[in-house]
Order: sequence, then structure tokens, then C-alpha cells
Amino acid sequence: MRLYYYAYTGHKNGLDRLKKATALLKKLNAKGLDTMLLVNDFRAGLVAREFGINESVNIETVQDIDAIANMEDAIIIDSPENDRGRLEKYVNEFKHVFRFAQSCDDSSRYGETMIDYTDIIVDDIYLQEHKKEDRVLFFLSDSDADKKILSHADFFKNSDMELLLGHYFYVKYEDDLAKIFKKVHEAEEYIDLVCSSKTVVTASLQTALEARICGAKVIFIDEDNQENCLETIFNKAQILTLKSFNIKEYKQVMLNEIEDCNLIAQKGEIITSNIINSLFL
Repeated sequence: MRLYYYAYTGHKNGLDRLKKATALLKKLNAKGLDTMLLVNDFRAGLVAREFGINESVNIETVQDIDAIANMEDAIIIDSPENDRGRLEKYVNEFKHVFRFAQSCDDSSRYGETMIDYTDIIVDDIYLQEHKKEDRVLFFLSDSDADKKILSHADFFKNSDMELLLGHYFYVKYEDDLAKIFKKVHEAEEYIDLVCSSKTVVTASLQTALEARICGAKVIFIDEDNQENCLETIFNKAQILTLKSFNIKEYKQVMLNEIEDCNLIAQKGEIITSNIINSLFL
């Protein structure tokens, strides 16, 4: 039996799901499971290597998992795509199907085992202690197809922020951004910078969780109005939020003091154990 993990990514969707996938797959591999990462984007497979997963297989969409997996295999799905009835087929045919909830009220449709929307899964490297540099790091996400950063140039000018590029940023766009920020970092520096920055400003939920668990002060730009069930996590973790790129509000939020993070980052271990128990008990 092999466990296939499909993580949906792309130029408009970023790599949050991939980062969760690599973190969980490493835990499952350490327990002796035979796993394989499935991605719908070649670039995501390359980035997965940076996060410790060296092998992956490209498929077109969530509907193509059964072109790779066999009936005796199990699958994990983290995707918002329309499966067009495929999920029911997967539940009926595969040994076991796990699915990440895509919203607070998402629930099992055909008997698949759900992984809760609020479950926190981060790489173990963020649980370690790291020396912090007095840096304000800005990371929008791995994608900025709408050039949101450039459209809010006034927010960043004279802000003293350093920009961490996303893996899907185009070279020409990177050149334009270099005129706004005092320093620009390559996407490949992601782990080192998230671990070593005292303050992280981001619109990526996964990055916000990783940075906060690692001890940074985190300001989350919530333009898309995150699900209500995340509010408890934000409050417990003391992740500060902005509703827009408003420089006055940003400066006010930066004055807030925070205490140690109280997030239960070991949730990945619990999920790993639950997956193994479901497969072998």
C-alpha cells in the first residue's frame, strides 16, 4: 500500500497547501509509510525539494488521482477543486480517503475522513529555537498574479520592510519591486528568513502560523476575510491583523506587545498518528 497526497497549488493559489503537505509527509515517512506527493504544477514539485520531499508526480487535476493510485492505496486530498463526482468513486475504491476541510463548515460527503480546517501543521524546523534578526520581513504569498504589492507601493515605501519574493513571481515583476523595498530576498531563502526574522508581515495563513510558532511577531493582512473559525487561533497565538494595506493602521498595530505563542504546534503529530491508526487498525 502507498499513501498518495494531492496538494493543489498554482500561480494564482500559492503554495500554502504544499508547505502543509511536505511537513505532514515528512512525519509520515519517519513512521515508515510509503508515500508519494501529487501536484498539479511542475514548479510545486521543484519547491517541494526545498522543503525536504524529493519526489513528486504531476497530475492535471484532482480528478486524475486514480490514474496514479491503485485500489489498495490510500489518498489524502487538499484541494478546493470541483471533483465532479470523483471523490465518491475514490471513497468506494481506495483503501482510505482523507480530505482537508476547505472551510470552517466543510464536512465529510461520502464517508471520507476529514482533517479539520483549523488543524495546524507546520514543519518541525519552526518548533526549534532560532536566533532572531531585527528585521521586518514582508511576504505576501508565493503568488501575486494581480500585482497587489505594486498597487500598494505607497504602503511599503519608507516602511523599512524587506521583501521575500514568492516562487511564482516573474523576473520583470521582481525588478519593479526592487525599486520599492530596501532589500529583496530570493524565494529560496524562505525557511531561513521566516525562522530568523523578529517581525513577519504576510497575507499567507500558513506563513503566519509558521512564523508565529517560530517566535516572530506576526501581522496578518486579512483582505480576503478569513473564515470565522480562525479567529480563536489568531487570538490564542496573538497574530495581529490588518484588514487592508493601511499604513496608519499598520504603524498602530506595530506598537502592540505580544507574549509567548500558545499554539499547539504538535497537531501534526496527532494527525500523523490518526492517519496511521486509520490505515492499519
